[in-house]
Order: sequence, then structure tokens, then C-alpha cells
Amino acid sequence: MDYIVGQRWVSHADSQLGLGVIVEIEPRRVTVSFPAVGEERTYALDNAPLTRLRFKEGDHISTINSVELVVTDVQEKGGLLLYSGIDHHDQAITVSELELDAFVQITTPQQRLLNGHFDKNDDFALRVATLAHLDRLQHSPARGLMGSRTSLLPHQVYIANEVGQRHAPRVLLADEVGLGKTIEAGMIVHQQLLTGRAARVLILVPQTLLHQWLVEMLRRFNLHFSLFDEERLQAMSEHDPLDDGEMALELSADSPFDSEQLVLCSLDLFRDNPDRQLQALMADWDLVVVDEAHHLHWSPDAPGEDYRFVAALGRQSAGLLLLTATPEQVGLDSHFARLQLLDPERFHSLEQFQQEERQYRRWSEMAEQIEAGTVPDDLPPGLDPTAPATTLIDQILDRHGTGRVMFRNTRAAISGFPERILHRYPLPSPDAYLHARIDLESALHPESPYHDDSWLAFDPRVEWLEQTLKRLRPEKVLVICARAMTAVALEHYLHLRAGIRSAAFYEGLSIIERDRAAAYFADEVNGAQTLVCSEIGSEGRNFQFAHHLILFDLPLNPDLLEQRIGRLDRIGQTGDVHIHVPFLENSAQETLLDWYDHGLDLFHESCSAGTMIFEAFQDRLLPQLEQRDDNFATLLAETTEFTLATRRELREGRDRLLERNSCKPEVAAQVIAEIQENEDSETLQGYLETLCDAYGVEHEHHSEQALILRPTEHMLTAHFPHLPEEGVTVTFSRDKALAREDIAFMTWEHPMMVDAMDMLHSTELGNAAIATIKLKGIAPGTMLLESIFTVNCVAPRGLQLERFLPLTPVRLLVDARGKDLADLVPHTRLNGLVEKVNKSTALAIIRQVHLDVENKMSLAGKLAEARLAPILTTAETRMRNDLGAELERLESLREVNPSIRQEEIDHLGYRIEECATHIRHASLQLQALRLILTT
Repeated sequence: MDYIVGQRWVSHADSQLGLGVIVEIEPRRVTVSFPAVGEERTYALDNAPLTRLRFKEGDHISTINSVELVVTDVQEKGGLLLYSGIDHHDQAITVSELELDAFVQITTPQQRLLNGHFDKNDDFALRVATLAHLDRLQHSPARGLMGSRTSLLPHQVYIANEVGQRHAPRVLLADEVGLGKTIEAGMIVHQQLLTGRAARVLILVPQTLLHQWLVEMLRRFNLHFSLFDEERLQAMSEHDPLDDGEMALELSADSPFDSEQLVLCSLDLFRDNPDRQLQALMADWDLVVVDEAHHLHWSPDAPGEDYRFVAALGRQSAGLLLLTATPEQVGLDSHFARLQLLDPERFHSLEQFQQEERQYRRWSEMAEQIEAGTVPDDLPPGLDPTAPATTLIDQILDRHGTGRVMFRNTRAAISGFPERILHRYPLPSPDAYLHARIDLESALHPESPYHDDSWLAFDPRVEWLEQTLKRLRPEKVLVICARAMTAVALEHYLHLRAGIRSAAFYEGLSIIERDRAAAYFADEVNGAQTLVCSEIGSEGRNFQFAHHLILFDLPLNPDLLEQRIGRLDRIGQTGDVHIHVPFLENSAQETLLDWYDHGLDLFHESCSAGTMIFEAFQDRLLPQLEQRDDNFATLLAETTEFTLATRRELREGRDRLLERNSCKPEVAAQVIAEIQENEDSETLQGYLETLCDAYGVEHEHHSEQALILRPTEHMLTAHFPHLPEEGVTVTFSRDKALAREDIAFMTWEHPMMVDAMDMLHSTELGNAAIATIKLKGIAPGTMLLESIFTVNCVAPRGLQLERFLPLTPVRLLVDARGKDLADLVPHTRLNGLVEKVNKSTALAIIRQVHLDVENKMSLAGKLAEARLAPILTTAETRMRNDLGAELERLESLREVNPSIRQEEIDHLGYRIEECATHIRHASLQLQALRLILTT
């Protein structure tokens, strides 16, 4: 190659130098100036790492005067290139290559290949594999549901799949305790965020559940919510808090809630604080989630301030999720108030709602009759009595009044719960407690008056606890008591005096410290035998790997007791749950235990109406706890009778139609099967290891289906996505992830995988390669060009267009005659045959076949374009069939079921037309090129 002063060349040894210009030529050397970095470099003529930069027709170029133009023609005069093109004013301009901007980025496959910038064949294969994985994930029906660290329980997966795919979902989640409403909400939020249906989410919870939600969203769904409290808001404010007289508009001009996308805060933050309420209302939320929504104060005549605030948020936000107790726990009036938050137009009259509720029960009876083989005479209008039973039941489900806005699963309808076995341990009351009793608090928790741990020496429950743990060894045992000071004292005693491996879990610990304690307890090999928790241990955390629960004391609240038991008594528990209750004889503890055991039967069977029963007998129970007398037997008998009647009424009044609509096992099974198919750990682990090798991330074996990842000094990027400096341990096993919460659960939807694949896709790594291959019967020097195209469709994420039109990689393998051999020689087979080419040889090859390569590129482009039209036609047909069928269904349903919102129908129609428009404007994008020469 002859060098001429003024020509533009690039260094394939260091692409960061930018575009160079030849400034001096000597007999054996050439000097190149690189204006972008202010350097000059001199190279030997015979082995200079330089490649002539030649733009071609259609390329975009920029001049030193910041003029951008599209090349229309290239001429060479006196060894220098002249580029003619059209600028953004549609003016024709001709510029010399001397005028080109030095800050050129050579990133397209064509530019890099023709200018001698090659990657390893392994990187090329990695890029192709990444495109294939992205394509598969984009149109997966389980998209958005694969990344959660949860058990794949059918009722949870069904609800998340049903609600998460809706536009601006507005639903009530009212599953019974132990069925995982928080997990369902997290799965819905995760899917809405991952698929682009939502970007800004506000979660409102009671103060006591703030950290539980913060940890659950992070641990289970990798969602980093920002915790907002008054202290943080004060720190963010540039001015002092506004006086009452200041204008609200001034306050809302710059809402601090706009500073984060995902916000978590307590409802208490807004109580009696109209300024904070206004700030939250002025922020733009896509989805609002309210936990414990049944605590919102409401009456037909005077809704509470908290209820009015949530109602205002519900009107401002497109989506609204309410998590609440079951209707039988809160009453029909309160239940109506929650539904009114979701759709004030639909649920506007309590009296009308009460009438509809009676009709819902009749529809439920109809479904049972049809299932039994009898078609009722009073079918709703529009139903064909000759239709198959499954069709009739589905149509009744669709017409069910709250079936689309409410989901309620019950333990009676969901199988998989363990047996509860109660063990009672009467212990003598020490004299110190008999003399120290002051009030009901000290009667139920006799150690509470002590400000030190002196009570450990004489409380018989302590010695009993030590002996019981030693007897149960090596079984894992969860211990729960009401007070943090009690938990700390007991853990110190067990650890320091009894020699029992233990950990404490209480509200005084940071979130990280709580995680460590829980992880130490979960460790099967070197972990703690027991975890001693304060009452906070009955909230949020699940320890179903343990089978023994010790209740060191009892709470004066049936729902709280149920929550304690629910830490072990959950779906996924593999054995019976043994509940051990030590108690002091002839004390308030024994009386309360008898009332819970014989009156409510809470230790053997869950009761969703526990609080209602407690409130009915509270006035008679509390005096018995103070001083038990002969009236207790009567109280116990009446409680037992009332509880049996309540349970019977709940069973008979169960809305089985709503339960059917809250979990369709066949639908859930299909989604779970899709998740498990995508969860193939060998494929995912192999891909991640290859990705780490390409980017210079160190990985080593930790255990079966687990790796340790660490950053190195030789990484291609300064920071690998979501890889901390100290490294991270990851597992590809869902079972191991559920047992070891200190290990990250790596899925295709983990932020590390999502961002790393996007990083590779958006950069040039692996988009140009060169190789040789030995093929019998093909003359040496024959050239093959392997090209990978994908469909490029620019559209708003909220349209979910990739579901119908994913990347759809198009692979071509053009031979010397212009024939496509892609079907004859698959990509994976080709990877096993090709051999690498050293740099100097590769550069020499490119110089010799430069023109031939351009011709093959042009041919490959035309072949790929011919395939685009049927791809787009198929995508639009699929989109119109799927969305059109759903639109037709919703339009017909709205005539008989007013819970179908017109907004949802309008959005679906808009989405269909927008999707069609964007599909028609889609084009092909060249993703990678590999030049292969036979030897």
C-alpha cells in the first residue's frame, strides 16, 4: 500500500487514537498525526498497524466544522478521497478526506471489518448467542416472571401473570395469610417495570413494615426502592418547612418525590401533613401499591384522611394495587370501600354492591351445578345452555362482578400446607414473678419489668429452652418472643452459656445485620441451630426450611399469632410444623393458651376471622387473664361454639367462583413450565461464564450450580454491571437461592444479566471477525461471508411490541457464487470448524479482498431485505390476532360486566394501531460480520 501525505488512516492496534493523517513519509518510516489525542506516531513502512479509512455510499460522516452529511459518491484524486454528500439542509456538499473530523468512531461491522478492527471468533459467537437469547426472552410468555427469588406457586404465578400483563392494573389482592400477597405484588411490579408498562412506582405501607418491604423487594426481585421518611425529605428540601400560610403551588413546584423512580414510604408520613400529601400527588406515578389497605379509615358518611389521600393518589395514578385482609376479616362495608378506591364509577353505591354480592353467591352455585353435570334454568342472559361445561363456567367467570378487579385465594382452596402439631409445656411460676406482677403486660411477659438479664437465672422457661434445643439438635428451631430485649438476652444465654449455635433477629439490627443472622440460621452445614426473634420475626421472613417453632410467649392478638406460625406454616414447607409453647402454670399465659387452643383452635387450623372473634369476646377475656375464675369454662365453651359457627359460615359463604378466577391451574402450569424451561441452569451458567471470559471478569466454582464472580484489573469496561468490588456469589438453582438468601439468584432477568446483554448488544464487541476453515472439495482462498441481521423496530416500551416482533436474528452465509449456505452450515457447527488468523495475515487478506467483501456485503443485505417483508407480515398478523381477540372479548364483556374499564378497552385499540404502524416502519440492522477463507 502506498502512503500519501494527507490520507486518513486508523490504527487497528489502538482504535482510541481516532482518525490519523499522514504527515511525513520516509524511505522506511511513515509518521501519522492523531489530532483527537494530540499525538504523532512513527511506524515502520513494512508492518505499520494502519488501515486506510474509506467511507462508502450511505455512510454518515462529520467534518472538522461539525457538518454532518450522508455520503452519496466517493472519488479519488491524487491519492486523496473526495466525498460528496447531502447535509441536514438537503444541500449537496463535497469535502476532502483532509476535512474529516478526527473523532471518528469506527463501530459498525462493515467499518470495523474493512478497517482491520477484528474481534476473536469466541466474541463473535458470544454476540450471536446473545442475540438469540434476547430474541427468545423477548417473546417468551413468561417474560417478567423469571427473575423473582420465589417458589413457583401456581396461585401466585397465575395472579402475577394475569395482572402484570395488563395496562395500568387496578386490582385488590386479598389472599388469606400465608399465601403471599407481598410476593404477588412484587411479581406484578417487577413484570410491569421489566416490560416497560411502568417506570415510576410508589409503595405505601404501615411504618412497622417499611424494612420488610424494602428487603423483600431487593432480595426477591432485585428492585432498589428508595426509602422516604420525614428526615430524608427535610434534608432534600432547600428551604425550611413551609408555614401553613404559604401557597401550596410553591410547595409543589418541585416535588422531592420526583427525585427517584421507585419510592417506598409509610402512610404515617402523610398523616396530618397536607404538604407531604400534595408533594406526593404532584409526582407522576405509573403504579401505586398500598399494603394493609383495610386499615384505611372509612365510613359511608365520613371517610378518613388517609382514605381520602389514597383515593386522590388512585385518581392521579394509572395503576393501583391494594393489598388487604380477606373480606370476612374486615366486613362487607370495608371491602366495598377498597373496591371503590379502584373504580369509583363502578362501585358507587354500597346498597347496590350488597345486592350484587348476593347474586355472586348464586353464580358460584351455578358453576358448581354445571361442573356436577346439571345446567341451571336461570343462566345469565347471553349464555348458551348447550355449550360445553368448561365454556359455560369460563363465561360465568368473565361475568363475575369483582372477578377482574379482585383476587382472593384461600387455604381451603390451595393444597400444600403442612400439619400443625402443638406441644404444651407447663412450668412452675417462680416466686419472683408472682411478687413482681404489675399489669397485664407483665402477666403475659413476666420478664418485662426487668431492665437487666437477672431474670434468666430463675425463669424456668430459660432452662427448658436450653434442654429442648439440645434434645431437638440438629433440627433447626425458630424462637419468637414479643420483646427485643428478651430476644437479645436469650440469644446471649444460648450462645455464651449453653454453647448452642444461635443468632438474634430483632428491630435494633440494621438490614444487613438481619440478613446475616437469617443467612447464618439458613446455613445447613455451619449455620446456627436456632434463631431467636423479637416480634419482628413474625413479619416478612419465611423460614419454611425449619420444622420447629418455639413460642417463648404469646401475643394478645390472634392475627399476630397466626403470623408467627405462618413463618413456618407456608406452602413449600416439607414437613409437619411442631409448635412448642412453654407456659407458667396458673398464669395469664396458661389462660391465653387455653383460649387460643380450645376456643379458636388456632394451633391446628388457620382462622382468617381471628381478630373478629377476639373483638367479640375481648371484654370477657381480658378480666380472665387478670384473674381466672369459674366463668372461664363458660367463656371457653361459647368461644368454641362461636368459632365453629364462624368457620362453618366462612366455608359455606366462600366465593368459590372468585377462587376459581383467582387461580386457574392449567394457565399457571403453562407459565411455570415456560419459566422452568428458560431456567435451564447449564445454558445460563455456560453463557455467563463465556460472558465473563470476554469481559475479563474472574469466575470460580463455589459449589454445585454456584459461582463466585470478581472484577479484575483487566476488564474490558471500568465496571461490569451490578458486580460489586468485593465480588458476588451467585447460584443458578432456585432451590438453593430460596435456602441461601445471602447468595444472589442468577436468572435471565437478573439486573446483571439484563444490563450485561444490553451492554454487549449496544457495543461493537464481537461484531467483526475473520477466520479460516478447511473444507474438502472447496478450493483454497474461497471466501465465505457470515452476516447476522436483526429486526430494528423503534417503538415505546409500553407497547410491548417485541412480544410480536422480537429481534428475530437473520443469518446468512454467502459463498463465492453469491449463494446462501446458512441452512447447510449451521452457526454452531461453523464455530467448531473455524480457526483464528493472526493479525498481520488478517490485515493482508482484507487489503486483497476489500472490494470483493463489499460486494458480498451488498448481496447479503439484499438477501436479508427479502426476508424482512414476511417477518413483518407475520408479526402484524400475530399482533392483530392476539390483541384483537382480547379487544373483542373485553368489548363484549363490558356489556355484561361493568368492572371492565373503558380506559382499558381504549388503550388496547390504541395499542393495536400503534403496533401496526411501528411494525410497518421496522428495518433490518446489521449486527455482525465474519469473513471466512478456506485453506
